[in-house]
Formats: sequence, C-alpha cells, structure tokens
Amino acid sequence: MNIKKIKLDDIVRCYCASHIYVDNKLNLLLASEDPNSLCVSYSGDNFENKEVVWNDRGGCMSIIPIPNTNGEFLAINEFYLKVNPSLSKLVYGKHTENGWEIKDLISLPYLHRFDILQKDGINYLICAVIAKDKKDKEDWSLPGQIYTAVLDDLDNIKLELIVDGCFRNHGYYRSNDNSCGYFSSDQGVLKITPFGNNKWEVIKIMDGQVGEIAFIDIDNDGVEEMMTIEPFHGNTMKIYKKKDDEYVCDFVYPYEIDFAHTLVGRNIAGVPSFIGGVRRINSELFIIQHINGEYVVDIVESGVGPANIDVLNRENDDLIISANHSKNEAAVYVITK
Repeated sequence: MNIKKIKLDDIVRCYCASHIYVDNKLNLLLASEDPNSLCVSYSGDNFENKEVVWNDRGGCMSIIPIPNTNGEFLAINEFYLKVNPSLSKLVYGKHTENGWEIKDLISLPYLHRFDILQKDGINYLICAVIAKDKKDKEDWSLPGQIYTAVLDDLDNIKLELIVDGCFRNHGYYRSNDNSCGYFSSDQGVLKITPFGNNKWEVIKIMDGQVGEIAFIDIDNDGVEEMMTIEPFHGNTMKIYKKKDDEYVCDFVYPYEIDFAHTLVGRNIAGVPSFIGGVRRINSELFIIQHINGEYVVDIVESGVGPANIDVLNRENDDLIISANHSKNEAAVYVITK
C-alpha cells in the first residue's frame, strides 16, 4: 500500500477525529481536549479549506454525525478528568451560511463516549460516563454508567439509566453493521443492542479489564475477531478469536507500549485491518493485517501518539484521520493500493 500524509494543522492536545458531509462535501473534523481550544473543519480536494467550528471550548471526546441530516452532529464538550464538579456536556452543531452553529443540549457529568444507533428508522442516543463522580483525576472509587434516550427531540432529551457498575468505563466501538455498540471497562466488554421503544439487550461477551475494543474479520474466516487494549490506558494489545462462544487470545502486539488509546477495525487498501494508536514510548500509529496465515504489523508513523482515529473508505483511496495528540497535530493519511 502507498501512504501519503497530509498535515492539516498544529492543534495542542489534539484528541478527537471525525468526519461529516455538508452539501455532499467531505469535512474532516479535529478537535482538542484542552480548555478554550479549537475544533476545525477541513474540506477540499487536499483538505486545504479550513474553518473554525469553535474556539471557545474544549474537552472534545467525540463528534458523531446525526443520520440523515446535512452535516448536523452531536459532540462532547468540556470533559476534563481534573475538574470537579464535571462540566461534561452534549452539544449540537451544524453548518449555516454564517458559519458553524453550536448549541448546548444536556449536561452529564463525566460523559466520555456516546453514539447514535438506529432501529426501525428511529435514532437512539447511548451515552457512557467514565465514572459517576470523582474527587480528583486519580479517584476511581465510583463506577461509570450507560444511559440511553430516544433521539426525537433535541430540546427534550430524557436519559434512562440501563447499565451501572462499570469502573473506568472508557472504551466504545460501534459494530461494523451499525446494529449495536460495544462498551469496555474494568468489568469486561458489553454488547448493547437496541430493539425498539428505548429497550435494550445487554450481554457481557468477555470478562477482564479492557480499555478499548474494535472488531473486524481480519482473517476472512467468516467470524469477526476482537482487538483490545488492556487494561485502562493499557500496555498490552491483543487480538481474540471467537471459539465455542468464548474469546481466546490469538495474537499479542509485539512492541513495548504504554498508554495505548485508540482502535478501529476497517478495510485498508481492500484488506481487513486493525488500525490503532499508542500515546507513549514509540507513540506509533499502526496497521495490523492477517497475511498468509500470519499477523503483520506495519508502523505508519512513530512519534505522533494518536489519541483517536477515524477511518473512511472511499472509491479510490482510504483515509486515516488522526488526532496526533503527542505531536499536537491534526493529520490525515491517504492510502492507495
């Protein structure tokens, strides 16, 4: 595969990477976790067009497009582990003729991950708080929780608690068929599926302290493998195969790591891949593929320390949108066969 890097910007503590379409035009969105900091949109053939989405807030953990809209999205703002009481909140954004409009929706202390899942044409909001409350950054005495709501009225979101008792409730991954979400914590991995009227099926699929997760059928055997970061902000990454309804470790990432933080399962150059980032030691962005019966690790770039990545498959290329936290950089990697 051929990889071309485009540096988009210098963004201090760049944390969130996402994308939306506005008037059918691709916009890359990258945002900082720093207070009173930037979120920026990049568009154009080489992403040369730059617009500031906001510059008066920070703590952006996620940006999720609202399905079937023209570039409308929800995002987390003001998530700070060091701040108590928590300022974390869900906000709404859209592009207008006067620029980007941002509106606060709901406050939810320590809201860290969220998504919008669909069932029978209805949008469902699912929100995960990393901890119910914290005395300070290192206090993990209280568990995180998971809330849901029917997303039919943005001005009247009514959250319902569906899961409690998830300590260090950090990881999230939307299934590749968009049917469910996976959450990971010190209590293992949960598969959560909507089935209408804000009713949800919750199944634990694995025990253990798991910080992040991703899925893809990397070896093309018809069953998706699961990759993990263990434990929270961990120093181990593993690929598990499902055997007799249990997940069994099949591969351990071979390099020394610390503060591994992001995982995605997507095709890269037509090949099923796990793509991820590590924030310390070599601070690498990597791709793992299963070739000729063996796991192959390619280091895309060291010294960048991605906090989060977003992968987009296009007709003629693939994009890895990367919030290169350790390098204070927003970047996109354009991949062709």
